Amino acid sequence: MTVKQPQPTDLDPIETASVDELQALQLSRLKWSLNHAYRHSALYAEKFDAAGIHPNDLTELEDLSQFPFTDKADLRKFYPFEAFATPMTDVVRVHASSGTTGKPTVVGYTQNDIDVWSTVMARSIRAAGGRADDLIHVSYGYGLFTGGLGAHYGAEKLGAAVIPMSGGQTEKQVQLINDFRPSIIMVTPTYCLNIADAFELAGLDPRKTSLQVGIFGAEPWTESMRDNIESRMGLEAVDIYGLSEVIGPGVAQECIETKDGLTIWEDHFYPEVIDPETGERLKEGERGELVLTSLTKEASPVIRYRTRDLTCLMPGSARTMRRMAKVTGRSDDMMIVRGVNVFPSQIEEQVLAIEALSPHYQIELSRAGSLDKLTINVELDPINAASNNPNDVASSLTHRVKTFIGVSADVVLHDEGGIPRSQGKAQRVIDNR
Repeated sequence: MTVKQPQPTDLDPIETASVDELQALQLSRLKWSLNHAYRHSALYAEKFDAAGIHPNDLTELEDLSQFPFTDKADLRKFYPFEAFATPMTDVVRVHASSGTTGKPTVVGYTQNDIDVWSTVMARSIRAAGGRADDLIHVSYGYGLFTGGLGAHYGAEKLGAAVIPMSGGQTEKQVQLINDFRPSIIMVTPTYCLNIADAFELAGLDPRKTSLQVGIFGAEPWTESMRDNIESRMGLEAVDIYGLSEVIGPGVAQECIETKDGLTIWEDHFYPEVIDPETGERLKEGERGELVLTSLTKEASPVIRYRTRDLTCLMPGSARTMRRMAKVTGRSDDMMIVRGVNVFPSQIEEQVLAIEALSPHYQIELSRAGSLDKLTINVELDPINAASNNPNDVASSLTHRVKTFIGVSADVVLHDEGGIPRSQGKAQRVIDNR
């Protein structure tokens, strides 16, 4: 497989500018963003005044740490549109989170915001190897979720042709990939596995499609999941990162030539990593919670927004801009089971280490008297499980979870199709405690 490698002439000048040039641009844009948010958003006027801080107090990038954090609760307090920093007459699009744990967080976009979003998404697809002559199959959901339209507008900005398939209709996904022969797919990693299953159920080999690159995001996924997808689909799997409160997908992108973490488009988004307990800013390489500040957003600026995503910052490699490590968990996804901190990604790594198991799993938490009980529901791989005793397979996973994670777990094995399938983000944890 030959995947297009970006050439220096393909890149925006800021992608390879010096660190000094990049930081000068960041400082100028950060001053504008703080003043814009303070002057025009009731949310930031209230927060800055309460903290006794003014945008003019920022004279260098390090001064940002003096400003207060923002989180989902702040955005919901001003639901739906009161946090906007432009009048509704200037807003041309509204997106919102799913709101499964309360009111949705609502984000507005001016036309300039849409143009910036399209630009960083086009840059992301190009960093993944995409070019104007590609045909891109978009299986992210369209609608209030930012994934589908973000991918769509970015692909069109790049000059590529788009198949706006959205999620669902998995059998039709297989048909169109076979008939239209796209070179790139943009989809959640778990739904990509559903598409691979559908290929195999149709008697087709998913490794023999036209797809060369998969751009996967919208949920945490591990290196083990990358290996599994690449093996099953015969493509290069790269990571994309974003969240609706900041802009949507396109905040950061893994570069195809290095696949060593996600380059953050720092000319539009300023990153910090903090200790999630103390709020203290951490150094490069130290793992903590990602905090993002928008530098160019008009309708819905975010200042020191706590993403809850766990990662670390690293120096640039393929680009001048810094990288973030793959997000494999969130601070609010952490389960405490009998005093042990457990993340779904840790369970996933142990599941994928056993060939007799498929990547389809779900974790159930319950109570056994006064104690927590963790149950892992997981499917047997229809090919590799045939030569294994199911009891041995279950015992192996139980042993690995106890050894590598430090918690006892019951394992319930299911036949193929026994774990509910998602058309977007997978529901990995059911907490019945």
